Amino acid sequence: MAILFYQVGAPYGCFSNFSPHAIHCAGLPWPTVEHYYQAHKFLGSPDASLIGAIRLAPTPEIAASLGRDRQRKLRLDWTEIKKQVMYRGVLTKFLTHPALRQTLIQTGDELLIENSPRDYFWGCGQDGTGANELGKVLMTVRHQLREGGLGWKDANVAP
Repeated sequence: MAILFYQVGAPYGCFSNFSPHAIHCAGLPWPTVEHYYQAHKFLGSPDASLIGAIRLAPTPEIAASLGRDRQRKLRLDWTEIKKQVMYRGVLTKFLTHPALRQTLIQTGDELLIENSPRDYFWGCGQDGTGANELGKVLMTVRHQLREGGLGWKDANVAP
């Protein structure tokens, strides 16, 4: 049976990038994985000055809004690097928070699906045909954590 997650306050909401679990990644503290992910869209771009504002945004919703501003210029390699950035943030989150790590491992081999009605890349979309890339990242991290041997060096993949 698949495990669906989306809302932070719902079962398995800790799998959401909006969950209030801080990480320390790329040499800086980040309030959530969402803050980290959205800010990295602008690394080395003409709008790199937005990174600080995203990192300091009071909520992940505000961080997401800033990062999704279509008026801003994304880093040139964003399409190629965004999965790697997400992986790094998610891995760091589960390495940082033992209770979350245990929750993830206890899902066994269940399919994890971000049940986002609007996101057809990271989630499953309204009709379930989305790519579910966040679910795939979580399942990869789960497998790696279960196999053991992961440490902080593993979260230090570029960038």
